Amino acid sequence: MAKKIRVLECIRQGKIGGGESHLLSLVAHLDRSHFEPVVLSFTDGPMLERLKEMDIETRLIHTETPFDIRVWSQVKQLLEAESPDIIHAHGTRANSNVLWAAGRLGIPVVYTVHGWSFHQDQHPLVRRLRIWGEKYLTERSRVNISVSASNQQSGKEQIPQFESIIVNNGIDQQKFDPERKYSDIRSELGIAPDRVVVLFIARFTAHKQPLTLIRAFAKALKGGQAPGLHLLMVGDGDEKEAGLELARALGLEDRVSFQAFRQDVPDVLHAADIFVLPSLWEGLPIGLLEAMAMRKAVIGTRVDGTREVLQDGENGLMVEPGDVDALAAAIVRLAGDGELRETLRCKAYQTVRQRFDAVTMTREIETIYSKVLEQAHH
Repeated sequence: MAKKIRVLECIRQGKIGGGESHLLSLVAHLDRSHFEPVVLSFTDGPMLERLKEMDIETRLIHTETPFDIRVWSQVKQLLEAESPDIIHAHGTRANSNVLWAAGRLGIPVVYTVHGWSFHQDQHPLVRRLRIWGEKYLTERSRVNISVSASNQQSGKEQIPQFESIIVNNGIDQQKFDPERKYSDIRSELGIAPDRVVVLFIARFTAHKQPLTLIRAFAKALKGGQAPGLHLLMVGDGDEKEAGLELARALGLEDRVSFQAFRQDVPDVLHAADIFVLPSLWEGLPIGLLEAMAMRKAVIGTRVDGTREVLQDGENGLMVEPGDVDALAAAIVRLAGDGELRETLRCKAYQTVRQRFDAVTMTREIETIYSKVLEQAHH
């Protein structure tokens, strides 16, 4: 029997976000008769517990900093102990902290860009440094993977020599299946069954724009056109406290429920009517795809990866990022038009079924692993 290919999957954190959900889907669907995954995370968190339940070996080296030279020799020791055939780095922080050791030991690195570390709203000097960092990483990785064509394009605009293979994020369509039985999250949280529930599941960071959503929600209620609305916000992050304060200041305490990150995401999605992702940028938003897989009407912003998934008025509604008035109007429109919600949610479901499947994604990545190793042995 042929020796299994040992793959070290590296991720920046143990908390659950888009890249982490991607990794969980990938290792769950890898062909274990050919591949043996081990996961290295750079912080602890619930993802590591989930991996242990899935019988996946996990390793932890703590750093919250990209290009953290202090941990590089530790990473090298880990690589020497684990002897992976190939390393798959998910995101900038993971790649920047494994690349030196991998280079020293001659282990090929595959780099998935889940969204660039450089953005338009950064200070010009910070942005230039981030572009330089990404150029350094992409030039030294054996293969780069872009999760969307727009993600690839925005890389080429800043790094002219950038090359990548596009592999769209995929959703586990058995886990996110609207036909399954789910627990009653509404009664758990005391949300009346007749409320139209608007849902946000994401990190509370400026990039995901939770405060913009709270302001838009307040505006949607104020007009009186959508009196039955309730906002459910699930996640943690550095803007969580500001979100709680803003909801209090706007008198929304009885209309907004806040929850920490939860493991039962399909159950939470099942409880919602409208899913909103108001981000400033996205590689290819897994949270949005999960909501669509659960047959939800969605509102997204006209940014990179989201534009590739949504067609405005076809399978969701789209607004400009940061536009409170437009977001409020979209919420009111969907809340008041059950027929439109029904049309959009059915189209959203079809989009994910046809284009964003975790099994397809995993087979494409397995092919990349095999080709990289074939080339390395020649």
